[in-house]
Amino acid sequence: MIEVGRFDQPIYVAAPSGDPRLFVVEKGGRIKVLVEGKTLQTPFLNFAGNVSSGSEQGLFSIAFAPDYASSGLAYVSYTDRGGDSLVDEYRVSSDPNRLDPKSRRQILFVKQPFANHNGGLILFDPSGMLVLGLGDGGSGGDPGNRAQNLGELLGKFVRIDPRRPSSGIAYGIPSDNPFVGRSGARAEIWAYGLRNPWRFSFDSATRNLWVGDVGQNRVEEINYVPPPAQPGANFGWRKYEGDQLFTDDRIDESKLVRPIHTYALAGSACAVTGGSVYRGEVKSLRGLYIYADVCEGKIKGLRVRGGAAVEHTVFDLPMVPNLASFGEDSTGELYVASLSGPVYRIAKV
Repeated sequence: MIEVGRFDQPIYVAAPSGDPRLFVVEKGGRIKVLVEGKTLQTPFLNFAGNVSSGSEQGLFSIAFAPDYASSGLAYVSYTDRGGDSLVDEYRVSSDPNRLDPKSRRQILFVKQPFANHNGGLILFDPSGMLVLGLGDGGSGGDPGNRAQNLGELLGKFVRIDPRRPSSGIAYGIPSDNPFVGRSGARAEIWAYGLRNPWRFSFDSATRNLWVGDVGQNRVEEINYVPPPAQPGANFGWRKYEGDQLFTDDRIDESKLVRPIHTYALAGSACAVTGGSVYRGEVKSLRGLYIYADVCEGKIKGLRVRGGAAVEHTVFDLPMVPNLASFGEDSTGELYVASLSGPVYRIAKV
């Protein structure tokens, strides 16, 4: 691994399509820009005063519009000073290395009942819609059974079109969302039954969805969902924690997603950090899903054939303490962010 820089609690890494720069999200509310390997002194965005600072709160991610080169639109996901989840839109300023703070437009607000299980990753899916992963609202054991409740957004993948406000709201609802027109269900929901999908990704080559969903206290899980099974998928929480029963709840299992891989919370393991399928220049890694555990800090991989995980790898790489997240640049290279400060690029194994 190659260290590309040190930051203040880096929590995510991203880049616009076709853009050679790298953008590093800091948990406290700043986004830094790396140009030709050097970190610019002035942040791309600094709104630290608007972000809550609890252990599972903060600024979580940035997503660039698919047409960012022409539109200059970017989206950020965070918890505000009250601990609630927000997604905001910004437009780039006349300086290409800074967003215009005056251009802020609130896209989505979700009330959080507790301070944990916020999720918070935003990505544009292969069809160009914005997807937000939200946890079940926190506490422990999903006391409000929110993840299975289609009448609210917590414990869900929320899929919206931020460019087309409609019906008095700041975004449009894609017509192919699975619960559009269903009584009692939020039309924004794409999939549900999630505990805390801290990091998820879409494979750029296959469009498969990969999800690292953090477990309660026994099992961590990784989910693999091909495109036809994604709309309306039920990941099973709180009836299931990974591949084990957690409650005897009755749920709709017609589109239940079973984990492709689980591991027990034993030893130093504490929470899964989902990653991405590698599509960069290291040939031995191509097609591998790369992930880790926050506390173990070991970089791992698995490969899927025929709908089953057939290859499991623990790479002989230095352990990454406080491993927060993976992220990709515009060429498909993969980065690892540690809340302790460094960001690394995976260059070889």
